[in-house]
Amino acid sequence: MRHRFDGRALYASIAMAACSVMLSGCGLFFQNHEKRADAVLQPTPGNATRGTVTLIERADGVQVSYNLTDMPPNSDHALTVHERGDCIAVSEQDASPVFALPSDRRRTVSRLEGELGNIHADATGAATGFIVATDVSLDGVRSIISRAIMLHREAMDPYANAPHNVGPALACGVIRR
Repeated sequence: MRHRFDGRALYASIAMAACSVMLSGCGLFFQNHEKRADAVLQPTPGNATRGTVTLIERADGVQVSYNLTDMPPNSDHALTVHERGDCIAVSEQDASPVFALPSDRRRTVSRLEGELGNIHADATGAATGFIVATDVSLDGVRSIISRAIMLHREAMDPYANAPHNVGPALACGVIRR
């Protein structure tokens, strides 16, 4: 007695194996991919401050984590994002304006999107921590990718009206993916 080969069972097995392989690969496609950028801050002429800034987009804003050294001990400093990704011309007169949407530039606002906040250096001149920036993003019209991030000599006064005078930059870096 001869048994006849049924190709349908073989094809069904192959199809099921292929589907399971494809579906396991879809997990990578549908995973929550983190939007992330980094900046390496280098000292401006005459200063020693340096460090890293990591930016991660979260549901409540961009988490700006910083790890900075060689700052003046026990001091407060403004951390700002500027329009152009240029750290060569960083004197107070030459630096590009603080990042802001065109609509905010036309009206008087107390705070611009690029004014991330103040950070505090400890007794050793180091600062580690994070700020959540709700007015910026890592893509779209509020994107700060390829812009300069600067640590300034002075802190921002949260109660002052714009423009804020925070002095020259101690360190500068360009935000990159």
